[in-house]
Amino acid sequence: MSETKTETILRREGATGPNRRSRLVRRPWTDVALNVWGVLVMLFLFAPIIVIVIYSFNTGRLLVAWDGFGIDAFLTILEKPAIQSAVRVSLITAFIAAIIATALGTLAGIAMARYPGKWTWWFLGLLLFVSVTPEIVDAVALLPWMVFLGQDVGLSMFNDGIVRLSVGSSLFATAVVSYIVRARLVGQDANLEEASNDLYAPPLATFRRITLPLAMPAVLAGFLLAFTLSLDNTIIAAFVQVSGTTPWPVYVLSALRSGLRPEIAAVSTIMLLLTLVALALVALVLKRAGDNATQIARTMTGG
Repeated sequence: MSETKTETILRREGATGPNRRSRLVRRPWTDVALNVWGVLVMLFLFAPIIVIVIYSFNTGRLLVAWDGFGIDAFLTILEKPAIQSAVRVSLITAFIAAIIATALGTLAGIAMARYPGKWTWWFLGLLLFVSVTPEIVDAVALLPWMVFLGQDVGLSMFNDGIVRLSVGSSLFATAVVSYIVRARLVGQDANLEEASNDLYAPPLATFRRITLPLAMPAVLAGFLLAFTLSLDNTIIAAFVQVSGTTPWPVYVLSALRSGLRPEIAAVSTIMLLLTLVALALVALVLKRAGDNATQIARTMTGG
């Protein structure tokens, strides 16, 4: 008995016989439930961010009172020097803190990767301690220390608000950069550096021409992460700031007393986009360099 035209088409597409039965196998209900649960969790986490982005286009006087859709809040930023000053201080502070964290973290990461020993475990423990210490503890400790250095010791630079904010913001970021650089170099062969030493190259030349280029993707990624982390250092900034150098997070906290306005959401949206761009660059740099999140997670635990 000859095949019908429909059966011939189905057979060509592999939709009959065992293939058809395998395609009709239903997924367990637990998989479907977990997928739905994951989507709900992601919506719960990102819903506040989505709301603040939407309300940044509110034309009303207060943020919570929707009046209409427009870009008035973004235009208001150009008319308020206080907002511009707060954003400028935050960006400058984040940039300087990223430089400090990258310099210290790069040297620490290279030392842990190329000169391992018992001290490495102690140093990793110290970095982990810095990472998990509550910010309020760091803030309370930094304030009298800055006052002591600036007034008692006479180091006037620590009386400057930008210096205080930069140093305070670089603490946690330095640990993060150290993790990333160590994870990068642990996976790289040290034969090139050993060959350079065998050829009597000066240590500085070996570092500049071999070690640093090998670690450069991690250094760039660490710099961008340190920059984004420093933008959101609220508690430490509230303690160590001085008059005239109020960063953006502290400005937002003070604005709560009179009620949040749409321009607050507008600046937050701009900073969100800036953070997303920085994180995208970090992912691109690490991907092109062959690094992954697993290696960074392992180095954070001393692996």
